[in-house]
Amino acid sequence: MLLGEFNQLDYDAAVELLISCCHCKAWAEAVAALRPMASVDELIACADNVWRGMDEKQVLQALGGHARIGDIALLRSRYAGKATKEQGQVLNADDAVLQELHDLNVEYEQRHGFIFIVCATGKSAEEMLALLKARIYNTRDIELLNAALQQAEITRLRLQQLFQNQEV
Repeated sequence: MLLGEFNQLDYDAAVELLISCCHCKAWAEAVAALRPMASVDELIACADNVWRGMDEKQVLQALGGHARIGDIALLRSRYAGKATKEQGQVLNADDAVLQELHDLNVEYEQRHGFIFIVCATGKSAEEMLALLKARIYNTRDIELLNAALQQAEITRLRLQQLFQNQEV
C-alpha cells in the first residue's frame, strides 16, 4: 500500500488496517485520526508516540492479538498468515524446544496474567526460549513494560512491511 492511499482511506478502513498492525482499537483510532501523514517515518513516529500513551488495558488488548510463541496449533488455525511468518523459525524448532516454550509460556501467563511477547523476527526458537527464561521471574510491572516495548517493535515492523514499497 502507498502512504497516499492510506491517507485517503475513510476513517473506519484506516482503523481496521492499523488494527492489523497492533490489535489495540484506541491506538488505531488515535493514529487514524492524525492523518494525513507526510511520510512513513512520520507515521511510525506518530504510532510510537500514541503507543506510549496507552494504558494497561490497551496494552493487554494489543497482546490479545498475538498467538503464544510456540503454540503451533493456534498459529496454524487462528493466526495463519502474519504470525506464522513472524514466528517462522519456531515452526521448524525441535519438539523438545517447542514443548519447553509451551510449558514456560503457560507458566508465564499464569504468573503475569498475559502472554509472553517478544519481537520474534530473526530469532530462533532457542533464542526466544532463552529470553522467556530470562524474563519469566520479573515482576508483573516490569513484564508489562517489556511487553509494551516488544509490541511497539512489532508494530513498527508491521507498518514498515505494510508500506514496504516506500522509503521509511
